[in-house]
Amino acid sequence: MSIRAPRKGENYELSVDLNSEYRDKRKDAIKRVIASMTVGKDVSGLFPDVLKNMQTDDLEQKKLVYLYLMNYAKTQPELVILAVNTFVKDSEDPNPLVRALAIRTMGCLRAEKIIDYLCDPLQRALKDDNPYVRKTAALCVAKLYDLKPELVIENGFLDQLRDMISDSNPMVVANTVAALTDIHISATSNQPADSTSDPAVFFITSAILNKLLIALNECSEWGRVAILNALARYDAQDDKESEHICERVVPQFQHVNGSVVLAAMKVIMIHIRNVRRDDLVKQLIRKMAPPLVTLLSSPPEVQWVALRNINLLLQKRSDLLTNEMRVFFCKYNDPLYVKIEKLDIMVRLASDSNVDALLSELKEYSSEVDVDFVRKSIKAIGQTAISIESAAERCVNVLLELINTRVSYVVQEAVVVMKDIFRKYPSTYEGVIPTLCANLEELDEPEAKASLIWIIGEYADKIDNADELLGIFVDSFIEESYQVQLQTLTAVVKLFLKKPDSSQGVVQRVLNTATKDCDSPDVRDRAYIYWRLLSTDPGAAKAVVLAHRPPISIPRTTVSPALLEELLGEISSLASVYHKPAQTFVGHGRVGADSVQRKGSEISDAQKALQTVVAGQQAENLLDFGDDSAQDGQPSGLAATQILPSTPAAANFLSGTSANPLDDLVSIFGGMETMGLGAGSPSAALSPTMTSLSSPFEGFGVSPALPSQPAQNAQPQEDLLGLF
Repeated sequence: MSIRAPRKGENYELSVDLNSEYRDKRKDAIKRVIASMTVGKDVSGLFPDVLKNMQTDDLEQKKLVYLYLMNYAKTQPELVILAVNTFVKDSEDPNPLVRALAIRTMGCLRAEKIIDYLCDPLQRALKDDNPYVRKTAALCVAKLYDLKPELVIENGFLDQLRDMISDSNPMVVANTVAALTDIHISATSNQPADSTSDPAVFFITSAILNKLLIALNECSEWGRVAILNALARYDAQDDKESEHICERVVPQFQHVNGSVVLAAMKVIMIHIRNVRRDDLVKQLIRKMAPPLVTLLSSPPEVQWVALRNINLLLQKRSDLLTNEMRVFFCKYNDPLYVKIEKLDIMVRLASDSNVDALLSELKEYSSEVDVDFVRKSIKAIGQTAISIESAAERCVNVLLELINTRVSYVVQEAVVVMKDIFRKYPSTYEGVIPTLCANLEELDEPEAKASLIWIIGEYADKIDNADELLGIFVDSFIEESYQVQLQTLTAVVKLFLKKPDSSQGVVQRVLNTATKDCDSPDVRDRAYIYWRLLSTDPGAAKAVVLAHRPPISIPRTTVSPALLEELLGEISSLASVYHKPAQTFVGHGRVGADSVQRKGSEISDAQKALQTVVAGQQAENLLDFGDDSAQDGQPSGLAATQILPSTPAAANFLSGTSANPLDDLVSIFGGMETMGLGAGSPSAALSPTMTSLSSPFEGFGVSPALPSQPAQNAQPQEDLLGLF
């Protein structure tokens, strides 16, 4: 007879204790099971033993068992069915806490086999005398809808939820609104929001609106957020109703919870659009400032979220925090991400009345030890100069003081900023140029070098030794970055057009180097274009290279107007923090932010694609400056696309029924030659003026090598397919 060895191990000991005859020992064992489960140990094998301890009068023990069941219900669905009788019995317990606990746990189990048994207890709970049980049951309906929508509709749970909006308890109302909103989002995720066919769609009527406004001041902070989000979805019937909503929501600005404050801001920003009274609008804007300022006394993470939302609000209402500049001054212990957001907001708030205080503060920041923060501060000085013309001279003086510190990264950022100031105010601060040129040796970053080269080229006629300064960069042309090479090339051509007698040698050297020794196609192409311009018509070259450029400006918004309105409706969510719509970072069908930026455009994407094809066919070779045109009398741009739908491929492409859009585009591309829209082969366009390229440079003894010509018999279809 063989003797079986005793089972050993922690789970065996727990199993023994769970079946102990002593209540305290069983409870202690359950606690140890939950502790093991919490740290990630697998205790699913104890499921039957834990289940035996479910029927108890000890509320704490019952909660622990329910917690265990919720964790392992998915892995042991066939055993969960054994707990149904206890759940049903607990849903009728005299203690409302036990009733609510049973309903909440059954909703969280997410096991298919237990769903059918949930309906009767849930019906009773929705009509329970105790509001705690009712508010728990309301959220359970939303969980059940997520698992089995048809079951919720068949049992009339949605109608019961809508009736519960009239409940006397504000917390029940808040949870009911939260549940209906979740069900609404699930129901409308795959169909239009205004669909009336689905009973799950939650429409807020005027009657519901009044009930929500009554419950708003009485419920908890999470309930207030749910109700405020529902109010943000409501479409007011007229301006009086919008005014009424704004007046009832304004008291929420005083709430201690930042989420409630931002949700109230969202409701006000949405409904203020319909308010006609200017005095009320100004009053509402004035009341929004203090709570936003209060949010800045929160921990850094909450501060940053508040600052991102404030940035968005200021893009819509620039007068929101006009007199609150000082609260955005950076503190010594602020994290970098908070400081950068504060800098952006300070520049937005800058005006003639506070610019002196702002410049003084930014100058202090420029002596900090954090290099990134110093660079952002100097850039903010430049943005202030560009946005406030009367303060530009003071900004330039501050920048000169910073340049005189001779700190490398400070000098380089200041040079970049000065370039932008010259673009905004041309020929205004030319006295600064000698100071900038004196710091040439300090520059080692590509952007700073490119900025100084641009300044030298732009003001070459006023700098006596411009050829010597540019000669330094021409000598090291091959070693420089592409950004510096491109800027050097343009600056030398500008110098030649302004001082042709003294700069022939420099322009010859840079064009030779750029066309023969440079490995960047962008630099080579630009050099060829300049060479052809200079060789055929210096007057045309001067008109192109020295053309008048409009002064730059800082855009008031960082997103398109349509997108800004959408983001204002998403305040207090991640969308308003990222400044991107939710569909760009949530869900499986994510779209790019750039496609959202194009929202509201009048021309469809397909129409734009056809325009691109037409423009590509009609474009002349960049090196051809001949007088003859290959497309006289032919339509261009949008007009040309009106001809294209006559082809089957284009018709399919525009209607969106194309099986293979690429093949259709190829067909359109190739068929345009027969429609008279083509511009001829590139080589044909290049040949008329090739022989005259080097005539102005005969004295230099150079003959530039042009790119090899494409084969004359190459088909457009082959060229396009070759890209793929």
